[in-house]
Amino acid sequence: MTASASVLPSVPSLPGGVDPAWLPPAVFRPLGSRRTLIRGTGPLVDTVHAEVADACSRFGGQVARDAREPGGPGDLVLELGEGGDPDGLGDEGFVLARADGVTRVGAAGQAGLLYGLFHLVRLGEAAFRGERARETHRPALGSRMLDHWDNVAVHPVMGQVERGYAGGSLFWRDGLARGSRDGLERVRWYGRLLAACGVNAVAVNNVNVHEAEAHLLTDRVGEVAAVAEALRPYGIRTHLSVSFAAPVVLGGLATADPLEGAVADWWAEATRRVCAAIPDFGGYVVKADSEGQPGPFTYGRSHADGANMLAAALAPYGATVHWRAFVYNHRQDWRDRTTDRARAAFDHFAPLDGAFAPNVVLQVKHGPMDFQVREPVSPVIGAMPNTRLAVEVQATQEYTGQQRHVCWLGPMWSEALRFRPAGEEGPSVGELARGGGLVAVSNAGDDPFWTGHPLAQANLYAVGRLAWQPDADPAAVLDEWSELSFVPGETADPARLRGGLRAVLDGSWRTYEKYTAPLGVGFMVQPGHHCGPSVDGYEYSPWGTYHFADRDGVGVDRSRATGTGFAGQYPKPWAEVYESPETCPDELLLFFHHVPYGHVLHSGETVIQHIYDTHFEGVAEVEEARRVWAGLADLMGAARHARVAERYEEQLRGAREWRDHINTYFFRKSGVPDARGRRIH
Repeated sequence: MTASASVLPSVPSLPGGVDPAWLPPAVFRPLGSRRTLIRGTGPLVDTVHAEVADACSRFGGQVARDAREPGGPGDLVLELGEGGDPDGLGDEGFVLARADGVTRVGAAGQAGLLYGLFHLVRLGEAAFRGERARETHRPALGSRMLDHWDNVAVHPVMGQVERGYAGGSLFWRDGLARGSRDGLERVRWYGRLLAACGVNAVAVNNVNVHEAEAHLLTDRVGEVAAVAEALRPYGIRTHLSVSFAAPVVLGGLATADPLEGAVADWWAEATRRVCAAIPDFGGYVVKADSEGQPGPFTYGRSHADGANMLAAALAPYGATVHWRAFVYNHRQDWRDRTTDRARAAFDHFAPLDGAFAPNVVLQVKHGPMDFQVREPVSPVIGAMPNTRLAVEVQATQEYTGQQRHVCWLGPMWSEALRFRPAGEEGPSVGELARGGGLVAVSNAGDDPFWTGHPLAQANLYAVGRLAWQPDADPAAVLDEWSELSFVPGETADPARLRGGLRAVLDGSWRTYEKYTAPLGVGFMVQPGHHCGPSVDGYEYSPWGTYHFADRDGVGVDRSRATGTGFAGQYPKPWAEVYESPETCPDELLLFFHHVPYGHVLHSGETVIQHIYDTHFEGVAEVEEARRVWAGLADLMGAARHARVAERYEEQLRGAREWRDHINTYFFRKSGVPDARGRRIH
């Protein structure tokens, strides 16, 4: 019996003028031109049916929920299993096979069937050709989450979205949740995009919880519930960032001490109400004792005390606490070289390994500082085997071009996820994150292209795909994204388009690194908004972001022998590798060591000549990428091409500015001229 159309969800309508990103209608042609049988019941199975039915309405296929109906069984069977899970697929895994002219996707859980459907979309016609041996697909990481730094009320400094480079919030406008049909349809479409790349959780407000956002926990929870309802058809669980001081700010208590019974009771009741409004609520995200946010230190308590109190409130509902490990002293004295911001997360959290409740996830930035263009992997990730850890990356390009510059971050994240803290015989970062997952600060907003820069969509797509498979080849992920977003069958010259996209994106992270801060030293950005170069912008500030350049050399001594000791937070062999300039990788040299300008790198160049050369090279590479992009104008829609071309003009201007500021600064500091005789301003 066919399910009634009146009880099925519909595929969301994309508001006019909004880019479909990696789900343009054409990618559903292989699916929508065939006969499909769907077996199983449940809300996500209904979503699968709606997707297939919509594709069939476009491309002439048929879909049925019963093999006896016209059109079924057919070329494709999507089936939710009954009676257990013999393949160990869990709720999100699926199997795929093709034999006797029929492609079959099977799943034990509804989410698995949804992910299986979108896998078929990625495969396109290849899913329906020849024979295909039985393949098993399941996510390596159970939690694949986006943190939105969205403010409900526009912040006077940070705006609607903190570190947002793609317009306003998808969820909030004019101090309220978006409630119009167009607003909710776009949220539903966003959930669809996320499910198609594997993301399964979203935190809908800023980790820096201001007054308006604090009330989402209590009297404004209905607005969060409306967002959750829009995301739910695509298997996205909604999380909420909360203030640790909420019992004081919202509840009128005199304290937020996590060991006070009245405080625990307040959180238990608040959580009960949230979970009554949002039955599939994912949990809380907490930034505590960091950059002015309140936390348990106020009461002489540990982070484990604070996190576990919230975990107890959430445990009855199967929800979690994502507790951020971004805790450091942001009132440092730049003259005191024994203080090191890089050490802080390890010093605070490594001694607490094993002290956190089972439903606490410690959310650790992939590097020890703050999402710089080059950092070592945080030593915290390898130091807490008895704690659920989530690795946090930043899709929004705060320090990597702010979505004005092309910077494909898949290779950066892949390097971090493949890193093995205990050496080649030990587990990778991706394996260590199995208990907690991958979290990314979202780069999406209400811009017509979702991410401001259309090519920055690749970073959002990569979050889900690398969270699903942390050891995936980032080049393959990039090809996946580009062939969905720029459908080869819809263009006059697919090979030229594919080659052009690879040319402008594949090496863009290293290009950006070349013309910005060198050799892992980091920062050198304009204070506050972090856009553009200012070599000494943070050098004498309390934020702990120093490069210590002087007339003799540059870099931060983090060795055990003579520096802050940060290198010693790593286990062997990395502690030994990072300890000496002779063994430290070139790309991290200035992160770990203060060296003379004449220090010879493993590449054979001196530090100062490397600075000059890479900054000139970076600008030349941007010029070439701009030229390649201009040559692709006839292969895509005019609006998308024009937006990227416009951003390339801004990137080239910015790259030249970076080159001239950095090279001039270090020429004046060192007094060493460019060996190649190029003009330095």
